[in-house]
Amino acid sequence: MKKRNAISVVVSVFGSLVTGLGGVEHGIGEVLQGSVAPAGLMFASWPGTPFFRSVAGEPAMSLVPNLLASGLLTILVSLVFIVWAIGFLHRRSSSLVLLGLSVVLLLVGGGFGPPLLGIIVGITATRARLRAGGQRPATGLTRALGALWPWFFAAAIAAWLLVIPGTQLLDRVFGVREVEAVVPLFILLAFATLALAIVTGLARDRVAAQAGSWGSEVRAARK
Repeated sequence: MKKRNAISVVVSVFGSLVTGLGGVEHGIGEVLQGSVAPAGLMFASWPGTPFFRSVAGEPAMSLVPNLLASGLLTILVSLVFIVWAIGFLHRRSSSLVLLGLSVVLLLVGGGFGPPLLGIIVGITATRARLRAGGQRPATGLTRALGALWPWFFAAAIAAWLLVIPGTQLLDRVFGVREVEAVVPLFILLAFATLALAIVTGLARDRVAAQAGSWGSEVRAARK
């Protein structure tokens, strides 16, 4: 089995954890509302649900004029996204597929956060198949950034879990009132740590690719 590089791990984890499962969560809320028309182009996936009070009922939009159909489509697209993000990043078209699925997810009721993350990981996926960042040797800064990748990757996962379900748990389980006031800060932290995970992941892959290339040259010289 081919070893995954850092960027492909970022794409697979955040594509499945945030975009895929986040879309499924929106879809379930829409399905549970039944075969009714949404209140408008924009609506809440979980209206009146106390658990999602801190995130305004999980806003979404859909061009489908029926919440049951919208929810089913959202779940289907989200599951396809998960499968593609985990199993098909080696395909040349992986980035375009992820970007296309993200746009569809936005338009059928997948909320706003999951499609936006899908677009980010879709763009990032263009780097998943690249093992080197050009002919220039990796600098000390590149090596230092690459060494930090596991820490920023773990921090990004923790930050996104803090947004959901962390925000809801703080509100409903631990009784932290007015928690919705800090949700924007949590979201900013989540995007910032994801950006750092991507930057350091690219650096880590560049160092690893050049080390592998150097090793191949050494082995060839010994023959």
